[in-house]
Amino acid sequence: MQATTIDGKSLSYVLMLPDGFDSAAGYPLVVLLHGFGASMEDLAGLAPAIDASGYAYAFPNGPYTVELGPGMYGFSWALGRPGVIAPSADGPSIEDQLDGFMDDLLRETGAERGRIVLGGFSQGGGLTLRYGLPRPETFTGLAVLSGFFRDADEMREKLPKERRQPVFVAHGTRDPVVVPSAGRGTKAFLDEMGYPNEYHEYEMAHQITPAEIRDLTAWLHATLPPRDKA
Repeated sequence: MQATTIDGKSLSYVLMLPDGFDSAAGYPLVVLLHGFGASMEDLAGLAPAIDASGYAYAFPNGPYTVELGPGMYGFSWALGRPGVIAPSADGPSIEDQLDGFMDDLLRETGAERGRIVLGGFSQGGGLTLRYGLPRPETFTGLAVLSGFFRDADEMREKLPKERRQPVFVAHGTRDPVVVPSAGRGTKAFLDEMGYPNEYHEYEMAHQITPAEIRDLTAWLHATLPPRDKA
């Protein structure tokens, strides 16, 4: 695969493309959002582990800097936590920034709305739900890895009437950061709202394991078939 770091107009991101990629060839697209304090490079290694030939992948960088320690920095998708630094006092919302990123990304890759899966880990998983559920015309499916709804009640009135978007939810039974009940609560909310969802628990902490990647890959192939199977 070919990896390129792109300084987009809205967000920077790592773009991972199959060997021989052609933007006119109609590759489906996978977008994955990192967790709190991580960066766009954090999940990029998942691309070849999931499917190195059938998809284009993008890994955007959270817009807010996090001071993790002396001389150590990561990134966040939200303000309001200790150590998070905003680039400006009155900047665009995270939804607006993701809208701009998606516009840039579609121009760069030639991908089409409706042939994209959005996913994320931890904080990125929560944002996947918040940003992805109201946009079924853009995202074929959503993948939530060790994440959860922070604002489920607020989301209810933003959901579309037709709720056919499949959602993959995975959580660790030993997760000390986002406790297992949070993942189960996400599944319960999706069930209540009528969303088709596939829920998995793994004997793991706050991490991603090979077993989880295997299940995610199978779900992805069924939800948004790779280019060579489409």
